[in-house]
Amino acid sequence: MAQEIEHTHLPIRGLNLHVAQVGNGDLGTVVFLHGFPEIWYTWRHQMLAVAAAGYHAIAPDCRGYGLSDLPPEHEEVSFDHFVAAVLGILDALNVPKAFLVGKDWGAFPAYEFALQHPARTRGVVCLGTLPEGFYVLRWREPGRAEVDFGRFDVRRVVRTVYVLFSRADIPIAKEGQEIMDLADLSTPDDLDAYAKLYEKSGFRYPLQMYRAIHKTPKRPDAKFQVPVFMVTGEKDYCFKFPGFETAMRGGIMDSFVPDLKIT
Repeated sequence: MAQEIEHTHLPIRGLNLHVAQVGNGDLGTVVFLHGFPEIWYTWRHQMLAVAAAGYHAIAPDCRGYGLSDLPPEHEEVSFDHFVAAVLGILDALNVPKAFLVGKDWGAFPAYEFALQHPARTRGVVCLGTLPEGFYVLRWREPGRAEVDFGRFDVRRVVRTVYVLFSRADIPIAKEGQEIMDLADLSTPDDLDAYAKLYEKSGFRYPLQMYRAIHKTPKRPDAKFQVPVFMVTGEKDYCFKFPGFETAMRGGIMDSFVPDLKIT
């Protein structure tokens, strides 16, 4: 009999966070962390597959996303808040250790959690880590993305971002263009689910994450004490960035990720 994903809200650090979960967890727990413009729904198929394999799958709507509460408007955004939220979720659900799976900028708190809480981490899987690409620089400018997004309805914004970042080419806007001008309008119907929840939460807090990247503490001597598995596509536009492929495949990462597998 197929298992069904259940939904709950957990009080974590002053906010009610929406958490989807499925599976009994005989083999352990897997926490899925979404990126932008996503919500827990991104992981629904993977959650069911992991649960069928004998794991407990958890996928929260991160702070300020989907059905989770928005932090106060004056709060300074930090990836440490996301790390603390993951820890709070594990504590609330009595999970001693978990595998972390992060996609896009969801990889940042996954990595940070593993560095800060190795005793609570069984391993890390990363897919499509956020590159320091052109769109990141634009969206880090206060107010620029808000004006760009504000020209369209929520569904148009969400599907445009998905189309752009499903391509092999780096999305670069020309002079007189904004990022939202670069894509056509065809995309899967599933994006309606994302649009509906972004109509609730808005883009204010998610966009702040792009302005918090440079505030992430530098850890020159950091070393992962858990296994790390990184998945990337052969045509991922990250490989177009100077030095990226060398760092990925040239052994540079082995010094701080001793147990690393890349595919």
